Amino acid sequence: MNVRLDIEYDGTDFAGWAKQPGLPTIEGELERVLGTILQEEVRLSVAGRTDAGVHARGQVASFVTAGAPHTGKLRHSANQLLPEEIVIREASEAPPGFDARGSARSRTYSYTVLHRPFPSAFRRRFAYYYPGRLDVGLLAEAAALISGPHDFTAFTPTVTEHTHFERDIKLSQWTREGDLLVYRIRASGFLRNMVRVLVGTMLEIGRGYRKIDELAGLLAGSIRPAAGQTAPPCGLCLEAVEFGS
Repeated sequence: MNVRLDIEYDGTDFAGWAKQPGLPTIEGELERVLGTILQEEVRLSVAGRTDAGVHARGQVASFVTAGAPHTGKLRHSANQLLPEEIVIREASEAPPGFDARGSARSRTYSYTVLHRPFPSAFRRRFAYYYPGRLDVGLLAEAAALISGPHDFTAFTPTVTEHTHFERDIKLSQWTREGDLLVYRIRASGFLRNMVRVLVGTMLEIGRGYRKIDELAGLLAGSIRPAAGQTAPPCGLCLEAVEFGS
């Protein structure tokens, strides 16, 4: 049986999605709990391998099991055993051949900035506190320039497993939601740290530390040191994964 899991998690206290020896990870906790329930080794495929401290509202994972578990009971049992920061929102039987990573067509991330003169006791795990002056018009202009196909070499670490750096951005926009500035971006795939470096660079533009004219050159395949600082992981969240043609 092929099983799909729709998952949300607070990634603050985890070393990312991928299992790492001796460290708490989302994948490690899920595989441990599912293996205990099903009494077999579980190996998950995941749509987005989020980094340490990054959150998810719409993560999707899948696995193949030798049995035919009742998915509603599986979800209930797993949520009883998982750390409270990880929740399986839905468990369902997936079609044969479905793979959370290989079948995904796009991923949507958000990055939340708390933009006001004082911090928040309630949003500190899920938003980057940035009290400085920001030109929201420049942020919107920068986001529009990021739409479309570009070479994002400047927006990922120099030492990387990636060999292909072009990505086609289908959505790139900032919105103001009260005290929050929220950046949303959608593409078929992302490079490591790509969204956080884009946000860090745009915040430098909005603050007036960097000219917006520089962005076009960065998007043409510049080197990593030419781009801005990497924004903290707390503001980043995997919002949704889209499947199908």
